[in-house]
Amino acid sequence: MSTYPEALAGHLSGQLTTLCHCWRLTRRDGVVTGFTDHDRALAVDGTTFEPESGFSASEARDRLGLATDTVDIEGALSSLHIREEDIAAGRYDGAKVETLLVNWREPSQFALLRTATVGKITRSDHRFIAELESLTQALDHPQGRYMRRTCDAELGDQRCGFVTSQPGYQGSGSVVSANATDAVSVSGLEAFAASWFSHGLLTWQSGANVGRSERIGIHRKSGAETVLTLSRKDGTTPEAGDSFLVVAGCDKTFATCKAKFANAVNFRGFPHLPGNDAGYAYVTEGGQFDGGPLVP
Repeated sequence: MSTYPEALAGHLSGQLTTLCHCWRLTRRDGVVTGFTDHDRALAVDGTTFEPESGFSASEARDRLGLATDTVDIEGALSSLHIREEDIAAGRYDGAKVETLLVNWREPSQFALLRTATVGKITRSDHRFIAELESLTQALDHPQGRYMRRTCDAELGDQRCGFVTSQPGYQGSGSVVSANATDAVSVSGLEAFAASWFSHGLLTWQSGANVGRSERIGIHRKSGAETVLTLSRKDGTTPEAGDSFLVVAGCDKTFATCKAKFANAVNFRGFPHLPGNDAGYAYVTEGGQFDGGPLVP
């Protein structure tokens, strides 16, 4: 149950109320925008909430227990602050949304109803529908680690410990040409061997995708041409001249960790874990059972 400030509670107990909803949206890159279902702009709690987005909300429930609560926010792609290409580029994924109940006659009277994060976003007919997930949604995510032969750390993170900024493991360049199949011809990486950046991370430094990071599937050379195949789910197709920064790729195997990065001591997998065939196999004559690793 929400607790309302004394002034707003007094307003709610009156015979006539002047209420509206406001939504403050904070993207992961720090951009803050405000929207309201009122018919004019409101300044509330240091944020200006604009009416032109046409926001409307579905029924919202707050349930007891740990069940996940959701509410849908629907709006037209008419606001200067919300663009279809930004949604497609994933800039609103995981954004924090605060729902405020406001007395529009006295905007200083407001209450925070709920805080949620943006989950699935669907688009159609120049509209979008964003599903807002409550904080208990995090309890539905798998916790703990899987025991598998490959590493479950991200190259360069705290668990990996490898410094990706050292010479030879980063590169920069720009797009020469791109096509709809996500294959991008680039310049600036001629000094690196083919496949060096396969499974690596590319971060756009300019263009429509600036700030967005994408996984590199394949890094290959075709004569004098260098081609990166990006594993892209959405986003705007890059254009010639867009600049980027790339980090060397890791396929998560123990052999690559040891040979390419000399970081075997921090490998976060179980490379000597026997598979099902070894675990259920019969003892045979001549077999090696000396306690040594079954997987080199």
